[in-house]
Amino acid sequence: MAASDELFYRDGLHAGVEKVIEKAGVAKGSLYYNFSGKDDLITAYLDARHDAWFARVTASMKDVDDPAERILAVFDAIGDYIGVRGFRGSEFVNAAAEARDNDAVMKAAKKFRKSLRQFFNDLAAQTGANDPVALADQLIILHDGAIATAQMDKTSRSVAVTAKQMARLALNAAGVQTSA
Repeated sequence: MAASDELFYRDGLHAGVEKVIEKAGVAKGSLYYNFSGKDDLITAYLDARHDAWFARVTASMKDVDDPAERILAVFDAIGDYIGVRGFRGSEFVNAAAEARDNDAVMKAAKKFRKSLRQFFNDLAAQTGANDPVALADQLIILHDGAIATAQMDKTSRSVAVTAKQMARLALNAAGVQTSA
């Protein structure tokens, strides 16, 4: 899994199974014993990235009780993600762009997207916002925009700081007071 994570994220999903096997230092039979094929391996890679994203975000909110501040903490987690060496943007957007109607890849990318939407919907509802669904939509756009901007502009965590400031404005506009 570590080899596929590195190669698929760095080189894209077109990285061959042979490269994964070589990088992992395992026999071809080991890969096929654990995975039915490349699609299964890619799905496992995306599922692991999905879990890692939610673990990162959950950790950033660990000691935060206020619902609005929990939302703002998400953008701190995005800043940490953007700052990781070798950052190449959203693995889910990248995978969807490469999928070419590949059902397994699109299913995994859509699973993340659905979870992301539910996550922001839940957080927005906890704030008592005037329109939590609209707030969640705005937060998703800020999430996506921060990651895409950092990828395209090769910027640092400052993008996440700006997105966090914009999230604060969105919260305030939705009738939710924030600390700053």
